[in-house]
Amino acid sequence: MILQTDVVDDFNEFARTAEPRLRQALCSRYGVETGREATAEAMAVAWEHWSRIRTHDNPVGYLFGVGRNKARGSFRRRRVVLWSTPDDVVPWVEPGLPKALALLSPNQRTVVLLIYCFEWTYAEVATLLGTSKTTIQNHAERGMARLRRELRVNQ
Repeated sequence: MILQTDVVDDFNEFARTAEPRLRQALCSRYGVETGREATAEAMAVAWEHWSRIRTHDNPVGYLFGVGRNKARGSFRRRRVVLWSTPDDVVPWVEPGLPKALALLSPNQRTVVLLIYCFEWTYAEVATLLGTSKTTIQNHAERGMARLRRELRVNQ
């Protein structure tokens, strides 16, 4: 089967910009290991069905849903592991932050990480998750309030 160069180039351009954002979102939701696997699966689906997916209004949001379904169904239930800090290294973040983030609901963790760590806008997160900016704002506020309580930090 011979692929048209413009279709391959179109997919490559999409993948170059979309894959990192999709990976950020899925890793924020499911942890690093499961998030990476779900991203790879979603990008494989994107390639396989590119002629259809390229016409979607929100292809990254659609692929987030594909990755979410893969993470739920195909992978064993794993504890959410965001990152770890070796004991002999002075961390660049609060040492209790990964544990506190893991205690958030999946929606709160996803929103907090995308907005405050990866600098996504409320509108970008709302588009990805298929919800309103108000809902995203509520998840962000509640997530940050819980993080402050868990880490015993006053605003």
